[in-house]
Amino acid sequence: MNLVEFIQKQIASRRQFVFYCLIGAGGAALDFLTFSLLIKFFGSGHYQAANAAGYAVGTVFSFKTNAGLNFSTRDRLAARFLAFCGVAVLGWALSANLLALLVGKFGLNVFLSKLAALFAVVLLQYNLNRRLTFRKTT
Repeated sequence: MNLVEFIQKQIASRRQFVFYCLIGAGGAALDFLTFSLLIKFFGSGHYQAANAAGYAVGTVFSFKTNAGLNFSTRDRLAARFLAFCGVAVLGWALSANLLALLVGKFGLNVFLSKLAALFAVVLLQYNLNRRLTFRKTT
């Protein structure tokens, strides 16, 4: 087996995880784009409001795409959305606290701080959503 075949086999065996990461990247990109546009128009003094708005846009995109395309869940969508939002609130709280620490306390660049916060949040949310929100019902 050559390297390309090995990589293809690994991706195929982890399709759901890979797709989750791609969807998450799309949600994070929408989050960061929304955040950046709001900072550009309203100033960096409003970074927490911009963070919340960006987070909401990314969260709705991620749920709809994961539920419909990745996990193919059609049952209990309202309950799943509430669980997803609960996980999102935990992620947002982590993001807000990291921004407060990195920007507010240490004076780091608001955009680099947001990227660092996104990385931490993606790790938290993937694990919680995989185990809670999108678990198969019996």
